[in-house]
Amino acid sequence: MNKLKMPSAYTILFTIIVIVAIFTWIVPAGQYDYVDPNASKLEPIPGTYSSAEQNPQGLWEIVNAPIKGFYDARDIALFVLVIGGFIAVVMKTGAIDAGIGNVVRKLKGREQIMIPFLMILFGLGGTTYGMAEETIAFYPLIIPVIIAAGYDAMTAVSVVALGAGIGVLGSTVNPFATGVASGFAGISIGQGIILRALILIVGEIIGIIFVMRYAKKVKADPSKSLLSKSLRDDNKDHFLKKDQEEVVELTGRRKGVLWIFGLTFIIMVLGVIPWAWKFDILIFEKFNNFITSIPVIGSIIGNPLPLGDWWFGEITVLFLVASILVSIVYKMGEEDFMKTFVNGARDLLGVALIIGVSRGITVVMNDGGMTATVLHWGEDTLANLGSVAFTNLTYLFYIPLSFLVPSTSGLATLSMPIMAPLGDFAGVSRDIVITAYQSASGVVNLVTPTSGVIMGALAIARVPYTKYFKHVWKLLVVLSIMVMAFMSIAIMM
Repeated sequence: MNKLKMPSAYTILFTIIVIVAIFTWIVPAGQYDYVDPNASKLEPIPGTYSSAEQNPQGLWEIVNAPIKGFYDARDIALFVLVIGGFIAVVMKTGAIDAGIGNVVRKLKGREQIMIPFLMILFGLGGTTYGMAEETIAFYPLIIPVIIAAGYDAMTAVSVVALGAGIGVLGSTVNPFATGVASGFAGISIGQGIILRALILIVGEIIGIIFVMRYAKKVKADPSKSLLSKSLRDDNKDHFLKKDQEEVVELTGRRKGVLWIFGLTFIIMVLGVIPWAWKFDILIFEKFNNFITSIPVIGSIIGNPLPLGDWWFGEITVLFLVASILVSIVYKMGEEDFMKTFVNGARDLLGVALIIGVSRGITVVMNDGGMTATVLHWGEDTLANLGSVAFTNLTYLFYIPLSFLVPSTSGLATLSMPIMAPLGDFAGVSRDIVITAYQSASGVVNLVTPTSGVIMGALAIARVPYTKYFKHVWKLLVVLSIMVMAFMSIAIMM
């Protein structure tokens, strides 16, 4: 008898397109007046809903919806592809592997310090570029070191999986979660970055304390391990009696690549924070005017936007240029660079396609006049809800939705066109809605059995899923309470 298998994200999303199209024949069509109909951030004006002519969507509209959706989301899709190329080029150099491997080697014998240090490094990877699949390569390196130090395989899994996973939960500029969601919410990635940074810092502290307490308990008394004695002994034989993974050397070129990698994300953060119009900080405008006003040099440079005014086009250029710089510093040949970059972009083509299919749902809703009606129902419901209640209900709403749509990019594309305007009605800024979405998705991805990353990590570490779930579920509850508390405080300030 075949096991029940969860359909792919594409099938789930296309099924939703079909269901939504059927509802356009039933749900009354409507429309809102908007604060600025030409703005990227469409803000419906409360109380302006009116009925519109019914426009049910047929078979042609259903099939055409993903195509129109991909066209509508072309800037975000291209951004994702270029990010894929950038990450592939950086990973090809071995710089990240060498950096983390160098830390493991230097801290060998001081594993108690290694635990927080590595969790912070993986957390930085999670919060910047959504480090997930990339962590798989580090388990064979870290597990033997952790077991040899007197801990167990559960400790090793926790260091990597929770370190990176909490980083994703507290994404500051993660392009696949925060970036995509911000694009469809019509706001800058930089909005809400302080709140997300606080969630990241406190979340990592909670995670580090959690892992270190367990590790200390296991080292003092191995019987306290969640893994059985036979499994612990078997893991020692398996991981310690074979050759350990060779540590990639941290050469000068790889150090240069790491510097470019870090500076790229720093420039990205500076580029997306609205310094001028929100904080009245004009330093980047003045610097931009100074550079472009220099005779000859200004003409050669052209007319770049100042930091703080960047959108997806400018960020895409940044990562493209950074990819080229990495290839130059590492002395990667032109053919090797192009092959690696294209392969990296190809690896994320699925993500770009999911964004298009997800956007197709919004296309059907908009063309069928359903979007305004759903917002109107939400507006009526939210009239009796406070902003704090709305924020926390949004977080709780995204937890089951994250199981249904495991793709973070797909979930953002699917939900933000509705949830972001609902936040406007509830008096909740759109960046808080994004924080609720990414945090809930991050919590679910730490434990969901549909995650290839978690299940792959457990398979490598030879840790049963039931034991892992028993280990982390209380931590997930604590992290959820922390996130909801921070969002509630942010709303009230």
